[in-house]
Amino acid sequence: MKKFSRRSALAAGVFTLATMAFWRKKEMNKKKKMPVLFLGHGSPMNAISNNTFTQKLEEIGQIVEKPKAILIISAHWETRGSWVTGMEWPKTIHDFYGFPKELYEVQYVAPGSPEMANEIAKKINDPRINVDQKEWGLDHGTWSVLKFLYPKADVPIVQLSLDATKPMSYHFELGKKLKFLREQGVLIVGSGNIVHNLRQINFDKEARPHDWAIEFDNWVKEKLTRRDFKPLYENALDTQAGRLSIPSIEHYTPLLYILGASDQSDKLTFDYEGIESASLSMRCVRFGV
Repeated sequence: MKKFSRRSALAAGVFTLATMAFWRKKEMNKKKKMPVLFLGHGSPMNAISNNTFTQKLEEIGQIVEKPKAILIISAHWETRGSWVTGMEWPKTIHDFYGFPKELYEVQYVAPGSPEMANEIAKKINDPRINVDQKEWGLDHGTWSVLKFLYPKADVPIVQLSLDATKPMSYHFELGKKLKFLREQGVLIVGSGNIVHNLRQINFDKEARPHDWAIEFDNWVKEKLTRRDFKPLYENALDTQAGRLSIPSIEHYTPLLYILGASDQSDKLTFDYEGIESASLSMRCVRFGV
């Protein structure tokens, strides 16, 4: 039998340690890939409420690893062209009317990330991403949910607008181009509602969800479960249930960014399900850990 020298043994040991370190680093890199979330935000009153929905948001904040930064797409910032907030300290925007004073006193003083905003604008050339230095901030579609996920407001936030001139497919495709952020420790969040019809709302606590709202919410759930995304941006308005659920697309559109930024291998979780006030789907969707 050939003798195995001490030098050979040492070399083998070094090789083994290097191999282990390589795979450990690779596994660590895999873990760094952040999930993507869609959160149904519902009434602004949820921001100052303690209920099953806000408790679930707090739970999500514990489940998901704390990100280096957040890119959030809210239903409440519609623009011509696509924009990202690029200020160091985005202001808290109270973009609603007729609510209690307590709600207007909420301040979510989180830092922005001019570096991430500029990186997005530099990396994505088609479509052009504009950087907003002073006009917008964090609207209630953003802070009303993030205040439960990260109550210390210590995670840098960049908000992405919705180009109101574009079709649904545009938002899905842009979501694909934003996917690279997941590898950089950035949590991508969409905030809106799959079903959002304020004209059909019923504030009675015992109000039964409209049949069409249940139908459309279940249709979306089925397509998500099957990873059949194309109908969600091409055929969402083909049925009466779809048209009643999406009388205007701004609350539905943030979901499409999350679908675009997801991967086929991502685990799908419905963190929260339910329809409140008869016509607001509170469904929350998570792709990834």
